[in-house]
Amino acid sequence: MNHSFSKPGGVPSSDTDHNGPRVSVVIPLHNEAETLRELYGSVRRTMERTGSSWELVLVNDGSADDTPRILDRLHAEDPRVVVVHLRRNYGQTPALMAGFDHAQGELVVAMDGDLQHDPAEIPKFLEKIQEGYDLVSGWRVSRSDAFLTRTLPSRIANWLMAKASGVPLHDFGTTYKAYRREILEDLHLYGELHRFVPALTTLNGARIAEIPIRDMGRNRGKSHYGLSRTFRVLFDLMTVRFILRYMTRPLHFFGKLFLGCMGLSGAIGLFLAYRKLIGGIHIFQEHGPLSLLAAALMLAAVQFLAIGLIGEVLVRIYYESQDKKIYAVKRLQRRTWNEGDLEGSMGGQDGIHWGGA
Repeated sequence: MNHSFSKPGGVPSSDTDHNGPRVSVVIPLHNEAETLRELYGSVRRTMERTGSSWELVLVNDGSADDTPRILDRLHAEDPRVVVVHLRRNYGQTPALMAGFDHAQGELVVAMDGDLQHDPAEIPKFLEKIQEGYDLVSGWRVSRSDAFLTRTLPSRIANWLMAKASGVPLHDFGTTYKAYRREILEDLHLYGELHRFVPALTTLNGARIAEIPIRDMGRNRGKSHYGLSRTFRVLFDLMTVRFILRYMTRPLHFFGKLFLGCMGLSGAIGLFLAYRKLIGGIHIFQEHGPLSLLAAALMLAAVQFLAIGLIGEVLVRIYYESQDKKIYAVKRLQRRTWNEGDLEGSMGGQDGIHWGGA
């Protein structure tokens, strides 16, 4: 069963100038020496059955075990293995970004290196993305994790992410995804935003689909995930929510805060003025804390307005100084022409009629 969220208007034309492999498989690794050779063998057997040209991009994210040595051997044995050694352990998001930056395939498949993702399912992703999608995400329908510490928090986090981002995926947390190369070219990840890639790619109009995958569980090695990561996701969620809605219009966000604070301050001010005129009370004696609250709200409102205006200036500096576009072109169709072709197509000057007598 496939879960598709948009109907593609057609399969994008292939890039005829592309000289790299058809498929790049990107896998970040951290202390995965126990499973690394098994992982490589499984990926190699699967990709050789597809009949497509391929490469395997393995990113060593500062491993402290034998992972670097095994990676060097794999590269020496198979030229299709690309190894990226990072200087230290940066985390999954930077490691994935390093893999994307060094991948040369038209299609990029990303997955974890702990064998919880079955490489045999790569053809399912490639088949689905050929229907015209830009990103195909995996969905771990049946998970083998502990329910209270992993599965339940994950379901809650996925529900929140789907609501906040507007992308109705069931499983944001899985790394197992397939991408078209062009959708990754304008993608810049930091922190732990890799799980929000589907939401971030919608900024450029990515068409997204979801397919069910098996969760193989982890039989060897040590898991690098814990309950604390679920709480960090909530902070990342606020970041992504702001990026999706207010990245190019920060004043709209801070303007709402400005109006809210000014409204509350004004309401308190009117109440105090009413009490002063009708009751004849001394405002600072009878309602000192309330008066301070009104002043604090007004000060906060001014600050929010200033932050919003500064944000607007920074957005314009960001786009204009780097000549960045606020849109993404999917495909451009234009014929080459010269002056003679233009005159011939319009029938010459005598063939042009502007209307009137």
